[in-house]
Amino acid sequence: MAQTEEQRCIPPELPEILKKFARAAILAQPEDLLQFGVDYFGALCRGESPPVREQSEQVGNWTQLTPELLKILHCQVAGRLIVRADELAQTWKALNLPTHLFKSVMNMGRFTEEIEWLKFLALTSSALGVTITDTLTLLCEVLCDHDGGPPRIPFSTFRFLYTYIAKMLGEISASHVSRMLNYIEQDVIGPDGIIRVNDFTQNPRVQLE
Repeated sequence: MAQTEEQRCIPPELPEILKKFARAAILAQPEDLLQFGVDYFGALCRGESPPVREQSEQVGNWTQLTPELLKILHCQVAGRLIVRADELAQTWKALNLPTHLFKSVMNMGRFTEEIEWLKFLALTSSALGVTITDTLTLLCEVLCDHDGGPPRIPFSTFRFLYTYIAKMLGEISASHVSRMLNYIEQDVIGPDGIIRVNDFTQNPRVQLE
């Protein structure tokens, strides 16, 4: 039977572009999604960095999220692995942080009454980090409990965070993540099992993106 319709191919870069746009829209929670899309793709066409959050994100008396406030949030959790959603919402409100960002992170992580703190912290940090490397650097700074020297965390924690962020953002293949983790574990970190920020930001062979 003759083919009557033109065969169409999906451009290989389209899924990646749509994933990044969806992530930006989820984080921004824009009132006008169509206008946000116009601004987002317009910036791409001009060769500019697209908006990660709405320019009007900080309204009223909301305080913009900063690395320092993330550290305060982490201290409030006090080393617990599981945090109740209502308790975390109260702490978030006490710091006067944007409610829509809290809801966005809750939706992205599909969190319910009990929240795995490291996962929540990872997704919240990704709202500040432009790249996964930026996000992991910020997480090391927040989680590091040592003074002096570059921020550092156990490699087991780094492995969990990197794997989770890559999976949630959907921008990096699982095989790439596995290769990078194997290389870091075998050739980068020492016998103490600790990874330092400069281990993955200054080593040219470590390509987390």
